Amino acid sequence: MENFINSLVSILWSQPMLYLVLGAGLFFSIITRFLQVRLVKDMVVQMFKGKSSEAGVSSFQALSIALSGRVGTGNIAGTATAIAFGGPGAVFWMWMIAFIGAGSAYVESTLAQIYKVKQDGQYRGGPAYFIEKGLGWKWYGVIFAFAALLAMALLMPGIQSNSIALGLENAFGISPTVTGIVLVALIGIIIFGGVKRIATVAQYVVPFMALGYVLLSLIIILMNIGELPEVISLIIRSAFAADSAFGGIVGSAIAWGIKRGIYSNEAGQGTGPHAAAAAEVSHPAKQGLVQAFSVYIDTLLVCSATAFMILFTGMYNVENPEGTFIVENLEGVEAGPGYTQAAIETVLPGFGAGFVAVALFFFAFTTIMAYYYMAETNIAYLTRGRSNKVPMFLLKVVLLGATFYGAVKTATLAWALGDVGLGLMVWLNVIAILILFKPAIIALKDYEEQKRQGLDPVFDPEKLGIKNADYWVNDYKKDKNEDAV
Repeated sequence: MENFINSLVSILWSQPMLYLVLGAGLFFSIITRFLQVRLVKDMVVQMFKGKSSEAGVSSFQALSIALSGRVGTGNIAGTATAIAFGGPGAVFWMWMIAFIGAGSAYVESTLAQIYKVKQDGQYRGGPAYFIEKGLGWKWYGVIFAFAALLAMALLMPGIQSNSIALGLENAFGISPTVTGIVLVALIGIIIFGGVKRIATVAQYVVPFMALGYVLLSLIIILMNIGELPEVISLIIRSAFAADSAFGGIVGSAIAWGIKRGIYSNEAGQGTGPHAAAAAEVSHPAKQGLVQAFSVYIDTLLVCSATAFMILFTGMYNVENPEGTFIVENLEGVEAGPGYTQAAIETVLPGFGAGFVAVALFFFAFTTIMAYYYMAETNIAYLTRGRSNKVPMFLLKVVLLGATFYGAVKTATLAWALGDVGLGLMVWLNVIAILILFKPAIIALKDYEEQKRQGLDPVFDPEKLGIKNADYWVNDYKKDKNEDAV
């Protein structure tokens, strides 16, 4: 069974997956005329516009929920792993996939807004919804929903809680059992409070954790500011085989940079659209732009913070494909959080292990919250028109159980199964948005046209010839009238 699962993982996450995601991002970037450059100002402005309502959350809260899922252990462990197996040049390719992936993030999140529904008093949406409503393929949407549930509810929470437990045990000697109990209690309080409580926690915790982590990296950079030109030069040289030490692994730099960049920023994976659909906005493109910016925050800020701390201090190893070391500055240290801990220790002795453990706690904790919201959305999709109280309760129990299990026991197979669930999500979602991208492009053109006229863009799908955008046709004006009253 384990061999079968590992074989499935190798198929789902093979080179064609990387080419598919990279190609989709490049295609969407070109067709939107590189909105990630042209509309950066709009991305930032729209981030702080809008407000929550009875049915939805604000743009910033939706961004925070999405970042909860994006900013996780991959920002610390994933970046270190990319450097370990791809050299410093892998960081450049992480930046590139973030830049290109912003196009995919815009498309998938705008589609989620266009085809969202108002269900049980809340906005719901995501790939399962836009696959069914946009493509008319309910069977395809159901497959995506089950893949998302498999990954988000059962398999991935334990991986995150395991990272928290190991970090706290190594830094402070806290028993994994105690960590598991505390995690279950804290997450239970949040998820039983519904999407509003998740959004409220995310909007405060996510900016705090990301800013704290980036500020520490800035301190380390400032303390080594004289080395900045050389570190930047090393990244660029290594990315294009112009460095004598790392020229022979440029292929690994590209592969690991793209792979870890995709894993970290999640552009095209189908995770971000769940949160995007919950936002209270007047035009789908507004939230699409906000979600595109979240890719920048994840990779260009948080992943870069990890990379610079490691590279500035020289606390890393680089392996070549034969298994020998090109660089071995940390003998016996596995690729992962240990690189970041060692980097911080060189500048702030006695602080590194504890800080990384706390950072991992916040990063992984909020990721579990985001997993729950995504899983809940797919339960809502599968139970439309029927009572979902029992499935929702069972979902909470399963997720909390998976969280505790991961904290107290390392589950190697769970990593592989989680990769299967995520891999299925990526394949299903990217194929869907490549077929269904046109409404998102029409929405972008409409948004920009209304902006040129000095208007605050409002979406009218009938005028634009977009079908099955039922919320915008039937409920949007009614909701606005209710809010006005």
